[in-house]
Amino acid sequence: MKKIFVLGSLNMDLVMACARIPAEGETLSGSGFFTNPGGKGANQAYAAARLGGKTFFCGCVGDDVFGSSLTENLKRAFVDISGVRVCKNTNTGIAVVLVSNGNNRILLDAGANGEVTVQDAENFLRNAETGDLLLAQAEIPTETLHGVFLYARRKGMKILFNPAPAKTELKELCGMCDLVLPNETELEILSGERDVERGTELLSEYGADVIVTLGGKGCYFLPHGGEGRYFPCPKVQVVDTTAAGDTFCGALSVRLAEGAEMTESVRFALRAASLSVTKKGAQSSVPCRKEADEAEMIFK
Repeated sequence: MKKIFVLGSLNMDLVMACARIPAEGETLSGSGFFTNPGGKGANQAYAAARLGGKTFFCGCVGDDVFGSSLTENLKRAFVDISGVRVCKNTNTGIAVVLVSNGNNRILLDAGANGEVTVQDAENFLRNAETGDLLLAQAEIPTETLHGVFLYARRKGMKILFNPAPAKTELKELCGMCDLVLPNETELEILSGERDVERGTELLSEYGADVIVTLGGKGCYFLPHGGEGRYFPCPKVQVVDTTAAGDTFCGALSVRLAEGAEMTESVRFALRAASLSVTKKGAQSSVPCRKEADEAEMIFK
């Protein structure tokens, strides 16, 4: 099995449910407030480790109680956190999450996530080998991603990139990757196209395979230079969609690291993501490997 190196963010999620998202200038009552370990990078590392991957993580936290809580949670999932750096006099990243009718809206304060450097990442990948996976997102500086992608390519690693939050300048990074993993909104920002198939074709022209996650509709996979294919998603009772995409990315990485073909890897990732939306929270909603494997029979 290949190793999975995850580079990205750590956030403490401050979560509250509401009947609907407040309008400008409006105050509404919410309910069910709780804190939950999050951050796209940490979520994907947590998912990969919980689902059976040999997982290493690199990122930055502040010297506060949230930072120590986040790293301890990753350790409990058996993620190697030796690549996490504590930044003095800096707050840990924060995400304010509003959940309404099973869907979420998220506001971020990057905090220490903005301090991740190319040197941090190169030190982290120093012992990576040809064929190992690098999984990254866009909640850390773009210049850091550019530098580490160059370094990972020289080492012969397979680069998976979840371009979230999306911005147009990330298109150049997509050309440095083996697989790009946007959702529909991110695809539209990157490609300028609302139509999924056309947008995926345009993004694939940068040279990478593309998988677009489509929420409850599953996903669409287009290998570079090949034919596109839709994969349906198992039907479940949705409680909270937070970290469903992160669970998908982590799960996909695990099966690819195990040497599975893309079709089987995508189906496994969809099962894991579907299970995650049946529970509240980010990392707290990620299923274990046994649950994901057993779901293959349940969802047939």
